[in-house]
Amino acid sequence: MSGIGDKANDFLHSDKGEKASDGVLDKAADKVDSATGGGHSDQIDKAQQAADGKIGS
Repeated sequence: MSGIGDKANDFLHSDKGEKASDGVLDKAADKVDSATGGGHSDQIDKAQQAADGKIGS
C-alpha cells in the first residue's frame, strides 16, 4: 500500500500533478464561492491558497 502513497505523492509534486490539483482547488473554490453568494471570497481564497501550499510543490 505504501507504494501507492508514494506514487500519489510523486504525482502531486510533478508539473502535471500541480496543474491537476490547482484545477480541482479552483473548481472547489468557485463552487463554495457561488454557494455562499460571493460573501466570503477573501476567506475562500485564503483557504484555497493554504490547501495549495499543503498539496502542491
